[in-house]
Amino acid sequence: MKKYLWVTVIIFVFCACKTAPDKTVKLFNGINLEGWHADIPDADNNPGLEPSFLVRDSLLVSMGEPRGHLITDSIFQNYRLEVEYRFANEPGNCGILVHASTPRALYKMFPQSLEVQMQYGDAGDFWCIVEDITVPDMMERRGPEEEWGITEGKKRRIINLTNNSENPLGEWNNMKIECVADTIKVWVNDDLVNLGYNCTATKGQIAVQAEGVEVEFRKLELTAIGQTTP
Repeated sequence: MKKYLWVTVIIFVFCACKTAPDKTVKLFNGINLEGWHADIPDADNNPGLEPSFLVRDSLLVSMGEPRGHLITDSIFQNYRLEVEYRFANEPGNCGILVHASTPRALYKMFPQSLEVQMQYGDAGDFWCIVEDITVPDMMERRGPEEEWGITEGKKRRIINLTNNSENPLGEWNNMKIECVADTIKVWVNDDLVNLGYNCTATKGQIAVQAEGVEVEFRKLELTAIGQTTP
């Protein structure tokens, strides 16, 4: 049985009560990858591969290759996730996956989830990965309705609302993702870059991608919230 199938998942669900005090959890402790597990398809038959994720100088580093995901052991809902990241050496692709569940549900690689894109120049796009979401101006931002879908070969990308929200290459970016009930909102460097509703999932694991280039993370923190920021 593959390793990723027998990892024990701890159910960690934040309270949605508006009167509950904010509770912030550091998903990355700056020391090791405690609370996470990696799913790297190429490692199934080659366990000696170099790690796709490591801790270096108190930073979580996605090395980009071999491709795969670093996934929380715990399940979350009703939260604000704050991420500080940068492409240190070259521009490229990465992403934060929320409401993640079934491993390798798309292209035998991506877990079922809703991706918040971090690709350089496109931060804040939504990508539907066997989950779906509705946004304003769907036809303009997703393409012809008859081509929409959540699996291979379908239009799964929903373009973000802004341009030039990211900082120059090598500088740190701040991304905030709010997930409450079936609503998801995303800010990049304080610009509202996407918002959606009627998401087909409302809770799940959180994942960081290794998708081709090195990306550094210095902050991954979750705060319990009962409603999204107006």
